[in-house]
Amino acid sequence: MSIIPLGQATQYPDQYDPGLLFPIPRSENRLKLDIKPNQALPFVGIDIWNAFELGWLNKKGKPQIALAEFQIPADSPNMIESKSFKLYLNSLNSSRFEDEAEVRERLIADLSAVAGSKIATRIIPPETIVKKGMQEMSGVLMDRLDIEIDPNLSADPTLLAVNESFGPIEQCLVSHLLKSNCPVTGQPDWATVQIRYQGRPILEEGLLRYLIGFRQKGEFHEHCVETIFCDIKRQCKPEKLSVYARYTRRGGLDINPFRTDHNAPWPDNTRHARQ
Repeated sequence: MSIIPLGQATQYPDQYDPGLLFPIPRSENRLKLDIKPNQALPFVGIDIWNAFELGWLNKKGKPQIALAEFQIPADSPNMIESKSFKLYLNSLNSSRFEDEAEVRERLIADLSAVAGSKIATRIIPPETIVKKGMQEMSGVLMDRLDIEIDPNLSADPTLLAVNESFGPIEQCLVSHLLKSNCPVTGQPDWATVQIRYQGRPILEEGLLRYLIGFRQKGEFHEHCVETIFCDIKRQCKPEKLSVYARYTRRGGLDINPFRTDHNAPWPDNTRHARQ
């Protein structure tokens, strides 16, 4: 049985090695949400990964650098364990490739094989990001609320409720206070979360308390977002719902899950970043 590399002392590779990639079945965490194997998912979406430290050698041995975006479908059988992803990308650093197109083809083939579904990727020159600039997520910032928080607060779905006195509205809510912990190492993971919905107004104080309740929760990024989506859907019953979280990058990689139940556009992740 393969051993998950996260939390293990690791020798960093100096040769290209796709065997470093480690899959984590999505089905294990989805069982906690009462989503059984082979059951239709209550959402569609993607996990957007940004690699800020992509490098390789051209055919003359000259180092090349770029940023890369990877889009892994939410319905793929597997997530990719983050440390194994970093090690795999590091294995490209001293390897020669004919051109950028060959690097991209290798990335798609290797990552698709581990995820179990076709992934999409693009390689981005660093100057493109600088020219385009970064901006915060749009929406009503819930962090403005002056609320008292119980130190034993958990992400209890019963904190979520709507204002029954109002009819359906369209709203976008944002918080920078989403924090969870890596289930393997215990290290903190920080994120901004954006919640777009159509339905009766969600009570912001309860939603903010619910999100803050993730602070002691040990879950992968992808499962946190799926939990938030499913809990809001069940408790608040919005007609439409999208949940998007952008996590602070670690080791040159960030993971940004997006889940929706309607034909919402995928996020333009080059416009929003946690540094």
